[in-house]
Amino acid sequence: MASSLSPFFLFLITCSATLITPANSLPTFFPGATYQSLIKQAKTPKPKLPFKVHYFPQTLDHFTFQPKSSKIFYQKYLINSHYWHKGAPIFVYTGNEGDIEWFAANTGFMLDIAPKFKALLVFIEHRFYGESTPFGKESYKSAKTLGYLNSQQALADFAVLIRNLKQNLSSEASPVVVFGGSYGGMLAAWFRLKYPHIAIGALASSAPILQFDKIIPWSSFYDAVSQDFKDVSWNCYEVIKGSWEELEAMSTQKEALAELSKAFRTCKSLHSTASARDWLWTAFVYTAMVNYPTEANFLKPLPAYPVQEMCKIIDKFPSGATKLSRSFAAASLYYNYSRAENCFEIEHEVDTHGLHGWDWQTCTEMVMPMTCSKESMFPPSGFDYEEFAEQCQMKYEVLPRPHWITTEFGGERIQKVLKRFGSNIIFSNGMQDPWSRGGVLKNISASIIALVTKKGAHHVDFRSATKDDPDWLVEQRRQEVEIIQKWLNEYYADLRHA
Repeated sequence: MASSLSPFFLFLITCSATLITPANSLPTFFPGATYQSLIKQAKTPKPKLPFKVHYFPQTLDHFTFQPKSSKIFYQKYLINSHYWHKGAPIFVYTGNEGDIEWFAANTGFMLDIAPKFKALLVFIEHRFYGESTPFGKESYKSAKTLGYLNSQQALADFAVLIRNLKQNLSSEASPVVVFGGSYGGMLAAWFRLKYPHIAIGALASSAPILQFDKIIPWSSFYDAVSQDFKDVSWNCYEVIKGSWEELEAMSTQKEALAELSKAFRTCKSLHSTASARDWLWTAFVYTAMVNYPTEANFLKPLPAYPVQEMCKIIDKFPSGATKLSRSFAAASLYYNYSRAENCFEIEHEVDTHGLHGWDWQTCTEMVMPMTCSKESMFPPSGFDYEEFAEQCQMKYEVLPRPHWITTEFGGERIQKVLKRFGSNIIFSNGMQDPWSRGGVLKNISASIIALVTKKGAHHVDFRSATKDDPDWLVEQRRQEVEIIQKWLNEYYADLRHA
């Protein structure tokens, strides 16, 4: 689940029982693929951001008193203090599965509203991602090191860092509001629940906190991806749905890999037909997630409403063209909208965002079972927990804990838990985003608000405002600002009467 990834950002999901890999996070599985191969931001230099980089000496283990617990690692965080003064609010982004600059670059909303609130902006990198690796290059070596990577340790990191920062700024009365998108949005909501004495409120965008156990149907995600394409063009949906069978038939031919390599314009010969399948699959899923109303460059450079543009490509093909060739042409929009690529590195993309740890999280606590129904444009398939657990055992020598997140943060009764114990949380979701099906879509109480837009995509509200933003997006952000202002007014009023 980022401005993330994502959740994203951030996650990437698989319809089968193969190993889970994220997208913002982000995040998700993909059949037979790893997240590293899916989200390359090719050859693009990191943008210059209006933040100063800092490193905080963070405790390795907040919950035990073993000899290694007090080991220190340096956690990266970014600060913008341009508009801030002592006593003014502190807005904190709870980092998710990737390097923190990536999320800062795609969360312009916080920079946009900082002048109004005179807010200090802080983006905290999640442990084991980006540069915040407790054991350096050895961090991903085995379960002995990766065992310190989980959401509870990350939340404690945020709490310790925020308290220390406020003390160092001599501004302990400054109210803190946490922000997060995708997995980071889940963390923001959970942080407000677990540490209400530190944060007065949370804005959780595209946060699929209901994606666990059997709270929602397991087919929800892929049904939603398919619906995005179906809403644009039934023919587009049917072409993509039929392309998998053509790909399967092609894979049985004598020179299948050579033919696929030629058809998919690969830079190097393919070693597996599954790579071509995953390449197509990734393009359609991520395009549905980031179906933004304006041009964007979060996962890849894409036009406004890219699902519509993909379907235009498919629908314009002559009737005699194969479904596979039409699907390839549509998927090429995702990978080559900028037209900078002469060929495609289908099996050789690299992780440029420091996402190595997500496989571990999905093999331990972030177990989000997903299936593909007959209504999906992807091949029907189920989720086999035993097979999934066996793969995790083989890779990491650990078994998943599929019920841990719902035990720690609340399961089927999470909405009642939020109503009884929570307050001051905004859950924002756009129904174009397949992750929205795992989000909170109705108000839970007067102070736990669901802001839902029909045309919104993955944490689109966190993106920088532009002159081309549609009215519904402008209104969504206006409501968010109004609610945050209300929280702050109440906080300062209580402070004056204390």
